[in-house]
Amino acid sequence: MNQITIATRESALALWQANFIRDRLMEAHPGLEVNLLGMTTKGDQWLSAPLKEIGGKGLFIKELEVAMLEGRADLAVHSVKDLPAFLPEGFSLPFIGFRDDVRDVLLGCPGGIDQLPQNAKVGSSSPRRQAQLLAHRPDLRVESIRGNVQTRLSKLDSGEFDAIVLAQAGLSRLGLNRDDAYPLAIEDCLPAPGQGALGVEILSDSPVAALLDKLLDRNVVRCVEAERGISAGLGADCALPVAAYAKANAEGEIYLQALVAESDGSAILRADGRGDNPQALAQSVLGKLLDQGAQTILDNARHD
Repeated sequence: MNQITIATRESALALWQANFIRDRLMEAHPGLEVNLLGMTTKGDQWLSAPLKEIGGKGLFIKELEVAMLEGRADLAVHSVKDLPAFLPEGFSLPFIGFRDDVRDVLLGCPGGIDQLPQNAKVGSSSPRRQAQLLAHRPDLRVESIRGNVQTRLSKLDSGEFDAIVLAQAGLSRLGLNRDDAYPLAIEDCLPAPGQGALGVEILSDSPVAALLDKLLDRNVVRCVEAERGISAGLGADCALPVAAYAKANAEGEIYLQALVAESDGSAILRADGRGDNPQALAQSVLGKLLDQGAQTILDNARHD
């Protein structure tokens, strides 16, 4: 292949990610021409309700997948944390890599969560973040906030919220350095599966997979596979308070942490484990969570 097209959402962050992968592909394959196809998805258009109420993470990728099925694009670039645990039939995720800072960051209060005023209004549409914030500060009012990074920051700066929580990776990639930013320790706010990593989605039989091999970081792939094994095993999506983070040591052994929480933070179940095989490790940690009653918590969350 000497010419390919990337389907991308048109937010500043999505375009940064698409251009970043474009440049890496062209560096790895001199003479390859890579174009961008900008698109607006239903997830970008429907901002008045929490994502879990209007269809979940798939709303941000469906139009991109249709473009691939119709032959208008060859691949799509995503933040892995924004991908559903299972892709639609006919699609695959052959590339995961270029992982940035995995932490969440509190904006609006540089002193951290303990310095927020009593009953502060915090913007986040993530049940995972909400549960962990409320476990630490039950008095907080965590309310839904939608839109791209700039839209959310403008809502904070206008006084609509006392603070908001975003992914540090997105801020770093956009070059946004703010004096009111306070990165949350992983111990205080365990990330979403795949947070900070980029993923490339293609049709399962696409020859583009061969072009991506030179860009792979095997340890990032293995760690994110372990994390996504937790969300897949729990049938989790954006509506459920599930977190997972894995890191590999110099010998390649993976350490995986995961949690399942009540949405109000009243109960948080944690489990961890070490191993060499991402899938087996995920199953082991998943079993520990289920033994503690994770299924009941998730069933309650789905009912709510």
